[in-house]
Amino acid sequence: MQRTREARLIATFLAAALFASVSAARQPAQAAGVTDTEIRIGNIMPYTGPLAAFASIGRAEAAYFDMINERGGINGRKIRFISRDDSSNPRTAVEHTRELVEQERVHLMFGSFGTPGNLATRAYLNERQIPQLFVASGDEEWAHPKQFPWTMGWQPTFRAEGRIYANYIQASYPDRKIAVLWQNDQFGRDLFRGLQEGLGVTANMIVADIAIEADMSIDTQVDILKSSGAEVLVLNCAPPISARAIRRAAELGWHPVLLLVNAAASIANALRPAGLQNAVGVVSTSFLKDANDATWKEDPAIKDWLAFMDRYYPDGDKDDGYAIFGYAAAETLAQVLTQCGDNLSRENIMLQAESLRNYQSSIVLPGIAINTGPSDFRPIEQMRLVQFDGTAWQPIGDVIESAFATVRDDN
Repeated sequence: MQRTREARLIATFLAAALFASVSAARQPAQAAGVTDTEIRIGNIMPYTGPLAAFASIGRAEAAYFDMINERGGINGRKIRFISRDDSSNPRTAVEHTRELVEQERVHLMFGSFGTPGNLATRAYLNERQIPQLFVASGDEEWAHPKQFPWTMGWQPTFRAEGRIYANYIQASYPDRKIAVLWQNDQFGRDLFRGLQEGLGVTANMIVADIAIEADMSIDTQVDILKSSGAEVLVLNCAPPISARAIRRAAELGWHPVLLLVNAAASIANALRPAGLQNAVGVVSTSFLKDANDATWKEDPAIKDWLAFMDRYYPDGDKDDGYAIFGYAAAETLAQVLTQCGDNLSRENIMLQAESLRNYQSSIVLPGIAINTGPSDFRPIEQMRLVQFDGTAWQPIGDVIESAFATVRDDN
């Protein structure tokens, strides 16, 4: 009888231990990076290498979370933002992402930069059901909620942006020959494809296009594009190359209509190095306010932005559009985490990320709202055409969203 009781006690103990071990095995996936006082967030950024100009995105995000933490955190929890440098190398991005998840035990990945690195880590993060939120890339790959339910983009897509430039050329310069200098990667190909699609039957007006690498000299290429007789030049490449191309065109006395992709439209990293006088008249797209635009001189959000830069990111450049980008993306994540309340399970974080309804970020242009849904993983789908006046980007035309209608794919 005694032995039977002991056997039952032992069996009960073993069952309880087994249940506890199974529960423990399940719980870290949800609560690994969350305590009563902290939320751990991982990030990958090119702090070095050919795309280091974009590093201010990560620095601004880190500064934003410093500000949030100084104000008490989000629902009583401080943000521990752990950012790693991948030098735009996908293999390094994978290594760092694994370290962040398995060693630093981050609860989610946020705002990591670039298409190749995020593509390389997407399967790993989705298999482990770890949010890969607000990817800093305009690739269409971040909007496949059925196949990759833990990955969501943030900014408008490159392909849709290309269509916007096509629409602008057709409306304003329908008879002019077009040249394109495009970056030989997925970013460059997507935008170029959107441009060709938008031009449709008039795509034969593209009389020259040259693919280049992110770190090459491009004087010869600009010379070739000029000799094509093109009167419109689309610069679809990183900020340093865009700066050199604008400067080289001016040196050659070539003054085409210049269209500069949003990803390179930083006054600090592209236009100023190109020579502001050479960049007057350049057309681009935007969805964020320009702190230099007199329109926003008395805007409370821009005043807050300038105060933020002075206090939390004093080494940053207020003309750097990538810093504004990082600030706005971090603000969006803060909104999602605030909506989570005390339920910070990874499932609820994704639920709140796909439940943004007409969210108005303080730094996003008026008329542009952030919206998501279970089958809509493209938070920002609107942009405005802007033109550089030598000091700031000035809006031209209305908010554009129709160019996005034909490129949606929710699979």
